[in-house]
Amino acid sequence: MSRNTKAVRIHELGGPEVLRWEEVPLADPGPGEVLVRHEAVGLNFIDTYHRSGLYPVPSLPTAIGMEAAGVVEAVGPPAGNGPSFQAGDRVAYGFGLGAYCEWRVMPTDQLVPIPGGVDSETAAAAMLKGMTSWYLCRRTYRLSAGETVLVHAAAGGVGTILGQWCKALGATVIGTVGSAGKARVAREHGCDHVILYKEEDFVERVAEITGGQGVPVVFDGVGKATFDGSMECLGRFGMMITFGNASGAVPPLNLLRLSAKGITVARPSLKPYIDRREDLEEAAGELLGHIDAGRIRITIGQRFPLDQAAEAHRALESRQTQGCTVLVP
Repeated sequence: MSRNTKAVRIHELGGPEVLRWEEVPLADPGPGEVLVRHEAVGLNFIDTYHRSGLYPVPSLPTAIGMEAAGVVEAVGPPAGNGPSFQAGDRVAYGFGLGAYCEWRVMPTDQLVPIPGGVDSETAAAAMLKGMTSWYLCRRTYRLSAGETVLVHAAAGGVGTILGQWCKALGATVIGTVGSAGKARVAREHGCDHVILYKEEDFVERVAEITGGQGVPVVFDGVGKATFDGSMECLGRFGMMITFGNASGAVPPLNLLRLSAKGITVARPSLKPYIDRREDLEEAAGELLGHIDAGRIRITIGQRFPLDQAAEAHRALESRQTQGCTVLVP
């Protein structure tokens, strides 16, 4: 059956102005696929990297966006032993370029069911950022109770989830933010200590809070602006985890710099951690389970109509957002 959908796509790389709201053809679901009607789409910094060309896209034109939630409307023929869904099932995903659209055909092995106690906006806002938080504190660094961690951009989408997750694991959480309003958000989402980096030297404050010992791990999604200071905040055998470029890419690193304190540097990304179906189910299951049980609260700080994605990108890149942002079809 022939049908179309509206989508936000890019035909060239550049600023928010390259985002186009347009009609595109929509195929019927094939073997191992379902047709999903999106109820909410998540906004992430990686979307701006795809739009600008910092992270390459396979081809142009293309829709961007990585996470969404919605309802299965049609089911293709079964394929192998993959997961099965029925029309009416509520589903979400957190890794699949092309989410900025009203309807989408998706492979079933990229989808997970949404628990009854979690609404679609919350699921869409949480999937990519939440599974990122999962691998940061559960896999890249296996956080233990009693440790002290530093989380940059603690009032942002990942920061608000990661702070709560670290706190749930028994850690003391230090967060950095850019304003008093964001400091309140960070405190409400797991941070024991909040540093206003525009008013305070976060390296000095971390030293004060830790009695000069430093922290065993830094979770840094900001990138260039915070990398050097983050390295100074680490204690002996600490791990520097840089997972984002909100302020620009981290410059090349002289590896000899790591030797004085035995530091480890990691630059992980989500895909390798959820490539296998069993890992995706574990990550999404832990995340959605914590949300459903109330242990992690997803704060949606702002909503934009999907056709106003350019305005959402401008707000995100100018640091005007708090918590998570969703685009509503």
